[in-house]
Amino acid sequence: MARSKTSQRWLKEHFDDPYVKMAQKDGYRSRASYKLLELQEKDHLLRPGMTVVDLGAAPGGWSQVASRVLGDKGRLIASDILSMDAIPDVTFIQGDFTEQRVFDEILRAIDGHPVDLVISDMAPNMSGVRSADQPKAMYLCELALDLATRVLRPGGDFLIKIFQGEGFDDYLRQVRDGFERVQMRKPESSRDRSREQYLLARSFRGL
Repeated sequence: MARSKTSQRWLKEHFDDPYVKMAQKDGYRSRASYKLLELQEKDHLLRPGMTVVDLGAAPGGWSQVASRVLGDKGRLIASDILSMDAIPDVTFIQGDFTEQRVFDEILRAIDGHPVDLVISDMAPNMSGVRSADQPKAMYLCELALDLATRVLRPGGDFLIKIFQGEGFDDYLRQVRDGFERVQMRKPESSRDRSREQYLLARSFRGL
């Protein structure tokens, strides 16, 4: 089947992307690794020995970065609807995060341990129709926040990809209610045309 002009344009942009080339050279699974590396350099989210949950993990770019910082004494639980090749010392749970079964499986893997950080790079399959895509994206954000407030220790942190639009302001208020400080981040490695931003919430107040 012949590729459309749109897909040809995306492929050219993808393979011309300097972060894609860097990922191939540096041995990272995706260009997304550099987003977390930038945030780590700026905000020092990850430390050796932490317990971290990585949502929307496949193909593993963020888990690679996190596991290298956490070291042997850290714990990393990763989940995605897509499969992910194994990473040493990472517990991976495959399934749809919107399903209760997957949510419960993540909780079982955490096994009551206080979590220091929840990171989420989840996004729905985008149709390009903002009125349809935005509610789906915000629903994933709501579920991730629900998990974070259940498992984070007091003082823990939460980092999530988010798209500004309908529902964003209410969500921001919810997060501010639960955390001491909330900041927005747009890593340089995030594509300019992408509406994505990262919401960073520091110091969970606890339930």
